[in-house]
Amino acid sequence: MAGSCSAELHTKDIGVMWKTVSEACNLACDYCYYSTCGGKPGAVKRIDSALLEEFIRQYMARSNGRAVFAWQGGEPLLAGLDFFREVVSLQAQYAPPGTVISNSLQTNATLITPEWAKFFKRYNFLVGVSLDGPKEIHDARRTYASGAGSYDRVMQGIAHLRREQVDFNILTVIHEGNVDKAKELMGFYREHGFVYVQFIPGMDFRAQQADKPPSFLITPKQYGQFLCQVFDLWYNGGQPVISERFMDNTLSVHLGRPAEMCTHNASCGRTLVLEPNGDAYPCDFYIHEDYKLGNVGTHTLEELLASPVYRSFAAMKPELPDACKSCEFLRFCYGGCPRNRRWERADPEGRGVPHPDYFCASYKAFYRHSFPQMEQLALQWRKQRAREYAQTGLKLPGRNDPCFCGSGRKFKACCLPAIAGEELERAQVPSSRTQTAPIRPRVQNK
Repeated sequence: MAGSCSAELHTKDIGVMWKTVSEACNLACDYCYYSTCGGKPGAVKRIDSALLEEFIRQYMARSNGRAVFAWQGGEPLLAGLDFFREVVSLQAQYAPPGTVISNSLQTNATLITPEWAKFFKRYNFLVGVSLDGPKEIHDARRTYASGAGSYDRVMQGIAHLRREQVDFNILTVIHEGNVDKAKELMGFYREHGFVYVQFIPGMDFRAQQADKPPSFLITPKQYGQFLCQVFDLWYNGGQPVISERFMDNTLSVHLGRPAEMCTHNASCGRTLVLEPNGDAYPCDFYIHEDYKLGNVGTHTLEELLASPVYRSFAAMKPELPDACKSCEFLRFCYGGCPRNRRWERADPEGRGVPHPDYFCASYKAFYRHSFPQMEQLALQWRKQRAREYAQTGLKLPGRNDPCFCGSGRKFKACCLPAIAGEELERAQVPSSRTQTAPIRPRVQNK
């Protein structure tokens, strides 16, 4: 991103993540990349009502049919149910007619009650639940300040969500205690019917330490082996039954689409991460004074996104290490996450020369291991979509027309090779054909 933002800025152009109660949390997970409260949050500082209203008013005024909100922490449920009732009330008050409002929330689930679950269902919240696997794995790291594990309370919270049929995903942190237990984790998900899951590698640094080199709880070799083992289980003979975010994103690239995860996309997303006091940052890995954009109480969205700090941040991802520029897998990760790189300073004023993502070797091992099967899955998907499309009575496009699958590529360079020889008609596709994607929406996490 460079230059000032367009006057036509809409909420669909940016993602907004509120750190609802800052780092306050009722758990004391030792690997948390954000919280330093140690499970003793004390007086919870939630977003001020006047600031909340002003931001929602401004954000909705720039909406264009869709408004997206993500609520994280710390533990966002510490803000209380009345706070979120106020949120949805303000959203309804300021939303232009016909606006689709989307709310997602990441929680440790220990505070979910039947009342919370009913609220999530009524207002269609997508809930991300942090769960590290079976009880003995989860309770080793996700504990209260007393040292007691949280597994039983988490599963109770999930039961409340299921009772009310709330959509939820599982987020699992990969650390020393579960990186060699891919089979146990995938078996656990199947046993409990968790079909939407995602993994993130455990970090040994804080978001507030954005000026320090990254460090992690596992090695690149360990993470690469883990991803390969998960893939073999996920693949399931060519019939995956679990939607795992990293696998889904890789398959998307094999289908000619961009990855959905910011870490593996061509650029960092246009995001505002907001503290309860309104301070704004470009990413939740960079909650540091050097990356502060301003404050939503005193700056407009256009001013925040046009900040020189934001432009500098946005330039980091495309500034590829030399090793990435000729990599055969560049289109799958585009150099990974800038936060995972080590920047070797060339001079005191500059950011320095970037080194590859800490997990570069992990990704390469996975992409190489999974490539043949991913290509086969992509082929199967294209054929199935073609059959479904033909059954609608609509004819397939011409060779040089946009592909019916919504990839944006020409038909001859996308699905045509996959269905060559199939008994399917080819002709123009109406331009109003709805685009589809194989990836389910997720709670916003790295």
